[in-house]
This record gives sequence, structure tokens and C-alpha cells, in this order.
Amino acid sequence: MNRTPLVVTGAAVAAVAVGLGALTYAMSGTESTTGLDSVTTATVDGHKALSGDVVAGRTRSRYSPLPWIGGDMSVVTCPDLKAVAGTEVTCAGKDGDGKDVSIPVTVVKADATSVTWKFERA
Repeated sequence: MNRTPLVVTGAAVAAVAVGLGALTYAMSGTESTTGLDSVTTATVDGHKALSGDVVAGRTRSRYSPLPWIGGDMSVVTCPDLKAVAGTEVTCAGKDGDGKDVSIPVTVVKADATSVTWKFERA
């Protein structure tokens, strides 16, 4: 049986690097748009708000989607997020080592049916 050596070209390495870069970019986003429906909506100061449980779940799942993006979060809790542009809240989390982490969350835009918000990685 003849074995042929595996030759990795510079183009192949570059293609893999670009692919990983695109994957990292796509998965590292911290902005989300969430619909306001009967399951996700709460009320804060008479305004529609996104349930803190929804914000916490999405933040935890997107905080560390790949090992080289952010750190692991074992717990995240958030207050309800008023659906008014510019609203800011702080979520509390625990990293993989049990250390407390503060996660700022800001509403980017909101309307009657959805809210676009983002969080900042510590």
C-alpha cells in the first residue's frame, strides 16, 4: 500500500483561518433582538419589559459560545429589562471559578413588539 504525504498548502491554512475567524465573529455577538410576547414580557414602571429570565438565559448562552470568546458563566441573573432605548441594567454572574462578575446590559432600540439589547463581556 502506497501512502502519499499530506501536503497542506498556505491557501488551505488561510481558508481554515478565515473560516474560524468568521465563526468567531458570528458567535461572539452580544446583541440580541427579542420579541415581546406573553411569555417574554414583564412590566417595569408601566412600560413593557423583557423578562430578566430571558435576558439571563440569552446572556449566559452567548457569553462564552467558544472557548476563546469570554469566560464560562455558571450562573447569570438579571432584572427585568425595560423596553426603552438607553435603559441600562446590570446582570450578576459567576464565572467558571465561582468569582462574581457584573455584566452591563443596554437597550439599543425598542418598539411595541420587540427589544434589541446588548451586553458587555467583563
